[in-house]
Amino acid sequence: MMTNYDFIKRLLVPALISAVLAGCSGGSGESVQQNPPPEIDTGNIGIVYNGPAPATDDVQNFKLNVWDNLAGSDRCGACHIDGGEAPMFVRADDINLAYAAVNDIVDLSAPALSEMVTQVAGGHNCWRPETGVCADIITNYIENWANASGAEATEVVLTPPPEIEVKDSKSFPSDVSETNFATTVYPLLEQYCSSCHSEESDTQQQPFLGSSDLDVAYQAAKNRMNIDTPALSRLVTRLGEEFHSCWSGSCTADAQRMEDEITAFAELIPVTEVDDTLMTSRALGLPDGIIAATGGRFDSNAIALYEFKTGAGSVAFDTSGIDPALDLNIIGNVEWVGSWGIRINDGKAQGATSASAKLHSMIQATGEFSIEAWVVPDNVAQDGPARIVTYSGGDATRNFTLGQTTYDYNFLARHTDADANGMPMLSTPSAAEILQATLQHVVVNFDPIDGRSIYVNGELVARNDTQPGNLNDWDDTFAFAVGSEVDNDNLWMGTMRLLAIHNRVLSEEEIVNNFEVGVGEKFFLLFGISHLVDVPEAYVVFEVQQFDNYSYLFNTPFFVSLDNTATIPEGFTIRGLRIGLNGRETPVGQAFANLDLTVDPANYAAGSAYPLSELGALVPIDKGPDDDQFFLTFDRIADTDTEFVREENVPAPPAEVPAGEQSDIGVRTFDEVNAALSSVTTVPATTPAVAAVFETVRQQLPTVESAEAFLSSHQSGVMQLSVAYCNALVNDASLRSAYFPGFDFSASYAAAFPANESLIIQPLMRRLLAADIDDGSTVAPLASTADPVETEANLSQLISAMSASDTRTTVISTCAAAMGSALMLVQ
Repeated sequence: MMTNYDFIKRLLVPALISAVLAGCSGGSGESVQQNPPPEIDTGNIGIVYNGPAPATDDVQNFKLNVWDNLAGSDRCGACHIDGGEAPMFVRADDINLAYAAVNDIVDLSAPALSEMVTQVAGGHNCWRPETGVCADIITNYIENWANASGAEATEVVLTPPPEIEVKDSKSFPSDVSETNFATTVYPLLEQYCSSCHSEESDTQQQPFLGSSDLDVAYQAAKNRMNIDTPALSRLVTRLGEEFHSCWSGSCTADAQRMEDEITAFAELIPVTEVDDTLMTSRALGLPDGIIAATGGRFDSNAIALYEFKTGAGSVAFDTSGIDPALDLNIIGNVEWVGSWGIRINDGKAQGATSASAKLHSMIQATGEFSIEAWVVPDNVAQDGPARIVTYSGGDATRNFTLGQTTYDYNFLARHTDADANGMPMLSTPSAAEILQATLQHVVVNFDPIDGRSIYVNGELVARNDTQPGNLNDWDDTFAFAVGSEVDNDNLWMGTMRLLAIHNRVLSEEEIVNNFEVGVGEKFFLLFGISHLVDVPEAYVVFEVQQFDNYSYLFNTPFFVSLDNTATIPEGFTIRGLRIGLNGRETPVGQAFANLDLTVDPANYAAGSAYPLSELGALVPIDKGPDDDQFFLTFDRIADTDTEFVREENVPAPPAEVPAGEQSDIGVRTFDEVNAALSSVTTVPATTPAVAAVFETVRQQLPTVESAEAFLSSHQSGVMQLSVAYCNALVNDASLRSAYFPGFDFSASYAAAFPANESLIIQPLMRRLLAADIDDGSTVAPLASTADPVETEANLSQLISAMSASDTRTTVISTCAAAMGSALMLVQ
């Protein structure tokens, strides 16, 4: 076990070394991890239109957003040109004729359903590695055209779903030890899939169903096994139909062997019988839902866009359609999220420096930009700031960064009034605790006129109205990364659902619109209840989406009758609504269990939605989005005498868990560090130069007292603040003469050192070792285990290493090394 003295020494020595290096270094010393440059799409480079002018504004919008991007010979211009293959929508002789041809294959109200998109999605002439990426890019082109032309998105029309009775079903046991997975399916996965699908693999690919950890493999394989019909399991069809990683001479034989093992696994899982006393709705699966409209985003100025729809592989594709594509290489422990997204556990996604340079050139051209992200932070304890999104060269040099410090979002941007690290940064107000570990829409704007701003969930939460200057000092050799710094420091943990970089600021109207559009693939599930209430075609409707790899989000339920002539003569009660999954009510996620309301006929208009709740609930995934069957139960519905009475199941208190051995030392938190440095240097904390540095590094200092939570970034902040205090002390003639009596600050270095070094070291030691600062206002005897002799020797060695420095600089460096050490920090 580490002793108190060992811990103090571990902190003190790096502080002394840092102070010496700071005096010798000519820069940050950071380096950018270089990735191999991607192939750059030439797109429409070299194509010049010399035909008749566009006849209308809509033709011009088509040209700017679609024709200009697809007329290149490596895209649609290889075939669909004048005299070529019909439809000739990228012909170069007359843009008006091209416009006439394209209208037959696009749908501006529903771009994703356009024939142009579906053809490419089916494999027709895709110029990127994945057909889905080409489809997304063309969808974005058409959406930008639609937005410029003012087209309205298609209204979602609710239609009756199939009538499906709730049926008995099987469910995966939550604990792998309750199954025979280890002796059936797992041996095949471990032997034949671990070379790629494991965290130990050199070419690791999600999901880790070949992991050496049995539980990890089980959780990854569950959604790829169909325990009702094993032959339909993804693990089987990938072998038998797609010939993926067959291990013998026959893929058909390998598929049959996998099916046999899944069958043996499924046979031991008991059937969950539906409780026939429950009042249940009709049942539905996600494939039975109606897709909610996801278009209507403002992306016309997006120069990098990540929708994360691929769902697998080692690359997150840029679907902005702006060349060169800034695709992100997935590095380390990063997993794909089934609802479109990536989850950063201990890794990052980073673009090549050559492709990242398009951010430099296209943002400098406008002098403004927005970073827009849908994120789910893992927790509210991350700091550094932890790098959510960064375009930088290392820990201390950047063009921009969106980061997290506990409950705050941080925005760092390099400009003429900021340093190379983008400081001072703009942050959300700490007291408001804006950042939460839930899905949030975050937009940061940089405007050379209106300043910087941060929006969260459509609302302005922070603004700096000072004009920030220009971006002329940006560096085009930096790399763009998600989830950590480019040198792998300052890890951020969480899920990124969508990310866009715009080279124009998003207006407040556009931000609110993009927030309301939402993120991910969403469905309306219409649970039939006409058999429970006296209303024809009656449904309780939920907006449902796969939230991550482990859960579904059920959101904002409402009642509706699809019979536009239906009326509700007397109204009816809905009480105790719960969500069921695969034959049973889910044990968690019952946010609507306390629902108790009456559908009021006075407030219900035929065919309209009647809101039931503004809440949402997370329901665990069982078999996967293709196979899970949902239903609703009610404690009471309609005005009948029947009410389901539930037994109170009070859980047993959890067994006490020993806390384990705890360290008997800790570190000072940010305010305590500031108060301590003020006391031991005698410099008031209100001194302007000191107060300014404290505000800059405040969020970089420790927020908890735990020594185990202390990071290198904390030490960097402590040292910056220590230098500020020592600089103020030494440069104030009155303070320094009282603090270092007898020392001649006007003497040359040769005359002052080493003969009089004790006049510097001894006052520092008396302050640091003779008393202990509690909170800046009280002084108590120090119970330190530090060795004064070794500490003095270290400071003496520091002075000797600075023989080329003048007297005052030497004293400041020696003071900062002592003040920024564990002697001050540890309590």
